[in-house]
Amino acid sequence: MIELMHRLIDGDHAYAVPGGDVYFDVHSYPDYGGLSGQRLEQVRPGDPGPDGTGKRDTRDFTLWKAAKPGEPSWPSPWGRGRPAWHLECSAMSTTYLGAEFDIHGGGRDLLFPHHENERAQSRSAGDGFARYWTHNALITAAGEKMSKSIGNTVSVDALLRRVGGARLRYFLVAPHYRSVIEYSDPALAEAGAAFGRIESFLHRLAERHGPVLPDEALPREFVEALDADLATPAAVATIHRVVRDGNAALDRGDAGAACSAGAAVRAMAGVLGLDPLTEAREGSAVWTSAAAESALSTLVDQLLGDREDARACATSWPPMRCAVAC
Repeated sequence: MIELMHRLIDGDHAYAVPGGDVYFDVHSYPDYGGLSGQRLEQVRPGDPGPDGTGKRDTRDFTLWKAAKPGEPSWPSPWGRGRPAWHLECSAMSTTYLGAEFDIHGGGRDLLFPHHENERAQSRSAGDGFARYWTHNALITAAGEKMSKSIGNTVSVDALLRRVGGARLRYFLVAPHYRSVIEYSDPALAEAGAAFGRIESFLHRLAERHGPVLPDEALPREFVEALDADLATPAAVATIHRVVRDGNAALDRGDAGAACSAGAAVRAMAGVLGLDPLTEAREGSAVWTSAAAESALSTLVDQLLGDREDARACATSWPPMRCAVAC
């Protein structure tokens, strides 16, 4: 994060003000607003800062916030403070995925300003950043956004125990990612029944002719559907069409056509994480295994310990002198 701010300041895209705040200059990036479709002159002016004069423009966004009493802070060349949310995400993305990567996802409520600011600061620093952006709609219950404050949330762990991973994935992937998903028990049951039809065909095929391997080639219409902005409803419809063709082939005793359909179904379902034979091989019991949960708890505890070590390391500057990565 420190390195990223240095690059932005050196390129005249960011500036520090007395007191230790660092801001991104939105006027320095001509395509600001290009992701969300907002024009700079339409963006509502933001916080002018404590003294009203810190920012060059009130729409400039924060990269580094000077320390305040009672808040966590870390050392930096501009004084103790804490990073802004946008800066953290750009630094994490490029650290783990490289200067340019394929897809950046997130809820549509993050499009502006968060993703707009990520894109502006990363590209201003010289990184290609994300080639494609996918902004998903929300999951609702009784027409309301799922929220802990409302109390209408459903535990993913409970759903996994109840319906298994594949059926839950089917429920989430069958609608288009930009469509609102309305959660209800009947809707979940309907998705489970639809997945069951795929599962039933492959098991029926395996009983008669043995399990088939996924085809190396995917049906053209399936590929075209996913190429069209990840149109999963059309892709799932293609799977069900081939399932119907495969069942018809089994009914008339056409082993070749049935096995060909089964290979295609497994290939398509596998792309979406919905291959029933893979799911059966992995076993849904992993979600209820006490040994697996204990192992996961141990890993989480280790990661939390590493995080605390990294925080302690960051109290000395520069962090590269510490034994743990910061």
